[in-house]
Amino acid sequence: MTPTHPPHDAEEDRFREECGVFGVWNHADAAALTALGLHALQHRGQEAAGIVTLAPGGVFHHHRGLGLVGDIFGDAKVIGALPGRAAVGHNRYATTGETALRNVQPLFADFAFGGFAVAHNGNLTNAATLRRELVRRGCLFQSSTDTEVLVHLIAISLYANVLDRLIDALRQVQGAYSLVALHQGGLIGVRDPLGVRPLVIGRLPHATAAPAWILASETCALDIVGAEFVRDVDPGEIVVIDDSGLRSIKPFEQQPRRFCIFEYIYFARPDSVVEGTGVYETRKRIGAELARESPVPADVVVPVPDSGVPAAMGYAAESGIPYELGIIRNHYVGRTFIEPTDQIRHLGVKLKHSANRATLNGRRVVLVDDSIVRGTTSRKIVEMVRNAGAAEVHMRISSPPTTHSCFYGIDTPSRRELLAAQHDVAEMARLIGADSLAFISLDGLYRALGRPGRDRAAPGFCDACFTGDYAIPLTDWPAEAAGRDPQAAS
Repeated sequence: MTPTHPPHDAEEDRFREECGVFGVWNHADAAALTALGLHALQHRGQEAAGIVTLAPGGVFHHHRGLGLVGDIFGDAKVIGALPGRAAVGHNRYATTGETALRNVQPLFADFAFGGFAVAHNGNLTNAATLRRELVRRGCLFQSSTDTEVLVHLIAISLYANVLDRLIDALRQVQGAYSLVALHQGGLIGVRDPLGVRPLVIGRLPHATAAPAWILASETCALDIVGAEFVRDVDPGEIVVIDDSGLRSIKPFEQQPRRFCIFEYIYFARPDSVVEGTGVYETRKRIGAELARESPVPADVVVPVPDSGVPAAMGYAAESGIPYELGIIRNHYVGRTFIEPTDQIRHLGVKLKHSANRATLNGRRVVLVDDSIVRGTTSRKIVEMVRNAGAAEVHMRISSPPTTHSCFYGIDTPSRRELLAAQHDVAEMARLIGADSLAFISLDGLYRALGRPGRDRAAPGFCDACFTGDYAIPLTDWPAEAAGRDPQAAS
């Protein structure tokens, strides 16, 4: 595995989601429930999906494929070939390793103690270093994912049982992760010690039998299967679910929480509840704070759909400026749409978004979006709104300027490609063609999350993409760990 981010499509100027994980214990339709859960988590990864089930007698079954959940598991015959009352599933967007069937999770291995399947959301920041050592020791890797490093660490552990082996392996890795794992004895869920990546516990009560237990990246996946939310898995906690119920183990030293702040801004689905806070209401509060910090005389507030919608609603409510759908999203454009020429490719933004001319013509427009990455999409959308007759276009962003790359499971470009890392706000406004541009301040973002501001000593969130404050060592990225951009001189 090369410790770099996968290449970006310049036309896909947005942070890529991480991955989604889902697990079921003690349900007759475990595979079908898992497919439904992965469907609810589709926003977290659209490249591939997989399910592994555990059938009576300790027999594991699996099916994996490239594409969307509905395409891979939409056939009843596929679900029928995945028997068992326990399952784990995974949606993938690659942050390490190329898109290939060999990298699709859950990964499965046959150990001395039996079969073991694991699905991973996040990124291990010392995976390349560990991989080199494991290869020197004779380990043979079948994929290019960082998750397989964990599998090999479990394999070579000298501890006797699966749980102790897993703990031994986790003590050697660095990074941000949530895991769901399945073995013959039970279902396991894990969050990294800082709690950067999310994981929740749900339960499906049965009238005459023990409940079915669910592990998932977000509460929206519990909702789709009718499960009740029990609680979040704590940072550094391992939950073990078997026929005796659920038990908790906390083998790691307690550390201050650093939950990913971008879950609230963009990644989590709006109807999810994250760390006890509703995402939809939080995004509206962010928009309201943005309106207080960066008001501007205007006639309409227009979201860039869909990610800018709740923040735009909050901005409009706070400012008293009418909220209008000035941009209409086409929901039927897939990522594989053929763009055969440069001229057609240049029009790509219009495949996904269309200007509502009647709403925009002659108006002073506040455009609200969640972030600016390279600025290519923002520039095209501003141009589209102007071409629809807008008198003025003012861009408002519901996150602070993104000045640093993420190494904890979110695919972001190098710092050289991040617009905010290379230009000040005035220059950015000029480059995207807006009359004005403003981002929510870092303190304003924290206020919207119920804090008085950012406490530098104990922020409570991972906000490294805005601050460069990397709370987890970047072992495989020494230049970034030292505060340098390794590509600056290239």
